[in-house]
Amino acid sequence: MNTILITGASSGIGAATAKLFLDRGWTVGLMARREEAMRAVAADHPNAHILPGDVTDPIQAEATVDAFVAKAGRLDVLFNNAGIFIPAADIDRTAVEDWNTAVSVNLTGMFLMARAAFRVMRAQGAGRIVNNGSISAHVPREGAVSYTVTKHAITGLTRQLALDGRALNIACGQIDIGNAKTPMLEELDATQRASGGAGVPMMAVEDAARAVLQMADLPDGTNVLTMTIMASKMPYVGRG
Repeated sequence: MNTILITGASSGIGAATAKLFLDRGWTVGLMARREEAMRAVAADHPNAHILPGDVTDPIQAEATVDAFVAKAGRLDVLFNNAGIFIPAADIDRTAVEDWNTAVSVNLTGMFLMARAAFRVMRAQGAGRIVNNGSISAHVPREGAVSYTVTKHAITGLTRQLALDGRALNIACGQIDIGNAKTPMLEELDATQRASGGAGVPMMAVEDAARAVLQMADLPDGTNVLTMTIMASKMPYVGRG
C-alpha cells in the first residue's frame, strides 16, 4: 500500500488532497497544528494517521516523520504543502514580524520537512517529495513580497532536492497552483469585490488535489519536475 505524509492537512489544498488520497486507499499521515480539524478531514478512514505538529519546529518535524514511518512502515511520498499568506502590503508597510512568519512557515518549514523525509527515503532506498509552490513562484501578486519571495525560494529547494536525490532514487517535483478555491482565496475574493473589483477567478480545490495525485502516483524512475495548474481565467498568461 502506498503511503504519503501531507503537511498543512487541516484545511484548503492539504485537506482536499488528504481526502482524495484516503479515498484512493493510500495510507495518509495528516500533519498540522489543528488536531480537531484534521480529525474531521479523516473521519471514517482507518487508513488515516493524525499527527499534530508544527512544521517550523525542527524537533517536531523529525518526530512527525518518524511517527508516521512507525505507523505506516515507510514513507513513499511527502506532500510539502503547509504555507501561509500574510496580509497584503507593500514592502515598506510589511512588518518584519510578518516577514519572519512567512519565511518560517513557507520556507524553513518546507526545508525541515524535506530534510526529515529525505533522511528516511535515503535509508529505505526510494521516495518522492512534492513541494507546493505557487503561481507566485513565477509572477508576483500585488502586495505580496513575503509570499512571492518564499515561493521563489521553493523552486530552488525543489531543484536542489531533485539533483541531490538523483543518485538515491529520491524524486522531487513542484506543483504551482493558481487560485484554488480555499478559505485564503475566498477571503481575497471578498476583499476585491468589497472594493469594487471583479473578484478572483478560482478553480475547485479538488482539481489541485487530483494533480498532486498524478505526480505522487508515478512509478520509480519517472518524475514531474514542475506542474502548473490554474484557474483558466486568472491573469497569468500574457498581459492582464
